[in-house]
Amino acid sequence: STLLKMITGVVAPTSGTIKVNGKISSLLELGAAFNSDLTGLENIYQHGQVMGLTNEQIEATKQDIIDFADIGDHLYQPVKTYSSGMFMRLAFAVAINVDADILLVDEILSVGDQHFQEKCIAKMKELKAQGKTMVFVTHSMGTVKEFCTRAVWLCDGVVKMDGKPDDVIEEYLKETL
Repeated sequence: STLLKMITGVVAPTSGTIKVNGKISSLLELGAAFNSDLTGLENIYQHGQVMGLTNEQIEATKQDIIDFADIGDHLYQPVKTYSSGMFMRLAFAVAINVDADILLVDEILSVGDQHFQEKCIAKMKELKAQGKTMVFVTHSMGTVKEFCTRAVWLCDGVVKMDGKPDDVIEEYLKETL
């Protein structure tokens, strides 16, 4: 999680440098940039602006975000009135529908009900098929196997292993079980 925060620029590394080539969207702390007094729709625009999108770019993706979140008329109410599930659905929809080159994901695929989780996984597979770079932090071996072409096992900030997901998972399980 700290590494992902460093990649986004939220936290600075104590040594070394991080170089990023491309636009980043992160699923770290969903909705962190949301203003609770604004409506869901207003937050779509605000988040888009924070991501550096023009109003035209936001307009072009707005309906995809609305459809993905699927929160109905709640979209026009302040997000402070949302249930935690509605809040997370909108936050995920906004983050995932930004046309980024790199997507950072921190243990987020457990958002919402089963139907919404399946929709999230399908969207992640779509992004993978488009050749987007995704960096996951997870303890879910299934997620690693399903999405990753490379796995890096970190332990106390040190790379324990870097390689093919099946190989890294096998060694991880040997040491941790």
